Amino acid sequence: MKTLVLAEKPSVGKDIGRVLGARPAGNGFMEGPKHIVTWALGHLVTLADPEEYDKAFQKWDINHLPIMPDSLRLTVIPQTSRQYKTVKDLLLRKDVTSIVIATDAGREGELVARWIIEKAKCNKPIKRLWISSVTDKAIKDGFNNLKDGKQYVSLADSAKARAEADWLVGINATRCLTTKFNSPLSCGRVQTPSLAIIVKREEEIRSFVPKPYYGITAQSGNFRLAWIEKESGTQRCLNKTKAEEIISSIKTQKDGTVTEVSKTIKRKYPAKLYDLTELQRDANKRYGYSPKETLSIMQRLYEEHKVLTYPRTDSRYISTDIVPTIPERLKACMVPPYNKFCAHILRTPIRPNANYVDNAKVSDHHAIIPTEHPVNLRDLSDKERRIYDLVITRFLSVFYPPFEYEELKVRVKIGNEGFTAKGRAVISQGYQAVFSDTDEDEDAADTQALPSLKRGERIQVSGIKLTEGKTTPPPPFNEATLLSAMESPAKYMETKDKALTETLEKTGGLGTVATRADIIEKLYDNFLIEKKGKDIFSTSKGRQLLTLVPTDLKSPSLTGNWEQQLQSISTGKLNKNAFLKDIRKYTQALITEIKSSTHVFKHDNLTTTKCPDCGMFMLQVTGKKGEMLVCQDRECKTRVNVSLSIRSKCPHCYKFLKIVGEGEKRKIVCLCGYKENYASFEKRKKEERGAMSKREVQAFIDGMDKEKPKNNPFAGLKDMIKDKE
Repeated sequence: MKTLVLAEKPSVGKDIGRVLGARPAGNGFMEGPKHIVTWALGHLVTLADPEEYDKAFQKWDINHLPIMPDSLRLTVIPQTSRQYKTVKDLLLRKDVTSIVIATDAGREGELVARWIIEKAKCNKPIKRLWISSVTDKAIKDGFNNLKDGKQYVSLADSAKARAEADWLVGINATRCLTTKFNSPLSCGRVQTPSLAIIVKREEEIRSFVPKPYYGITAQSGNFRLAWIEKESGTQRCLNKTKAEEIISSIKTQKDGTVTEVSKTIKRKYPAKLYDLTELQRDANKRYGYSPKETLSIMQRLYEEHKVLTYPRTDSRYISTDIVPTIPERLKACMVPPYNKFCAHILRTPIRPNANYVDNAKVSDHHAIIPTEHPVNLRDLSDKERRIYDLVITRFLSVFYPPFEYEELKVRVKIGNEGFTAKGRAVISQGYQAVFSDTDEDEDAADTQALPSLKRGERIQVSGIKLTEGKTTPPPPFNEATLLSAMESPAKYMETKDKALTETLEKTGGLGTVATRADIIEKLYDNFLIEKKGKDIFSTSKGRQLLTLVPTDLKSPSLTGNWEQQLQSISTGKLNKNAFLKDIRKYTQALITEIKSSTHVFKHDNLTTTKCPDCGMFMLQVTGKKGEMLVCQDRECKTRVNVSLSIRSKCPHCYKFLKIVGEGEKRKIVCLCGYKENYASFEKRKKEERGAMSKREVQAFIDGMDKEKPKNNPFAGLKDMIKDKE
């Protein structure tokens, strides 16, 4: 008798199979003495499309809506049907007596496995493998501590409820909007509120009226003092005349009197460990990586290289059971430039603190940290190396003491006016010693070096001048700040309901750590947002969509209510069917509202170019990677690239290049005027790629160390140099 282990991806399945002593036994599975290991390819089974219930639904017709079957069916995804058949046959094999679900440990991972098992009509006993990394040790420990599958039935119910609710609302609302206004208009409970947040920020920027403000500075030696208004205590004056009068009253003063000197010891503690959203934010700020790109890189570091733990986590803490494994994790990343920090930490026993250990704040998975698997940095690509570096330096920093400094504040009276200056003196670098740059010390910009001063001391004043500035609007969103807004959307809500605000905070805001990257990509793909430089802006289509969808569908409160109920389902406090009954009522009301709408949708991006397939005029749109023409007929899928942004830089101005045109007429162009034939560009890049990279050079040197030819006159040169040193 054997146990079937079902993993989510081939790479993980093969690792599990190897640990369990299984060997490749057929296309899509491995087999050993006691276990058969197979895998999905992500989802193998999904909810059936409307046309599978009735062929009439193949045509999008507003009169068919809402489409609400009594129960939603499962269907096999055609592209992966071969693997599904393999898994199904294994599930139903007579010698298979039990199943271990080894898909990703979370709500969506549970759904992947449960749908496959349900579609295959398999009723065999289920155990659950619940691990946060795929190292050999983690897999062995996980199989020694398998959970009863019944413990996760409620989690599976919440996953199914989420999927069915999104199907009912998403399919009906999208079809209704599309047919009502004869344009492909996609909406959903997460993507539409996310779009609304972007549009609201744009409205704030447009309506913002800058106001001038003034300040007064006094120079004394090498440090600068700022004037303080007596009434408000601020350093800004909105009245220029008043500021000029103050300067006139004190400009003849050659010195000032120190009225107050205060010294305060301050400590700044290291930032919390990474969850996925925080990592995506930092990767976007530092390297310009999109959230989806960061998740993809993290997935490789987790699955292929096995050096980091499970990426789709919303926790920034570890639990107490992980603490004993910390020394082994530190040893695993003890390579330059981290080895000196790891060695320093390991000199004394690990003393966990509440800054990074908290059982109550760990849900399905702990924060992203290194595994016990030793890292070889040469195996990592440049992008993988950067993400690994972010995680490791953050991990190392939490074991260091706080950054400690003495903050010095000085108040000086010049004439009848008060001035102030602030400085700091570093006492101990603490955790900041781990970081190679100063990004972690953002507060240092407001400080300066101050001389030793005493109360009552007279200081010379070498100059007094007026400073001017203007208030600025909030900046446009970029992918990093949009992630923050999706995580904490409460301030963008119209409602003052505190309970709902708290719910959104507890449930993680709009979407989940696993889905936010895809939501942003979906907004790009549907041409609802576009990118200008690093900033994100709504398109005309996106802004019009918000005037067409019902009000509550563009509010974060809807997803907050859903997530609250889904959490209740996952803990067994709410019945899945009761939730879905309410969703059906909501869908009916939603469709009624859209059908009765008197709004009009208008294309304002029509071109004079006709579609090569249907002859209708095409629309010019801006996607994430460039501009393209798309047919305005929603049933015609024709798209023609106008320009495509590429990662190569202009040899003249070093800005990113674009590909324009189609086929043999393609050209490489830059805003500076640089042009190049596409064929010659490809030839040039191929020649450049032919040059050895730094990694290849190092690999060549390492190879020379291993294979020293007998007749090589330089073979002993390296040893001779070492001897002389």
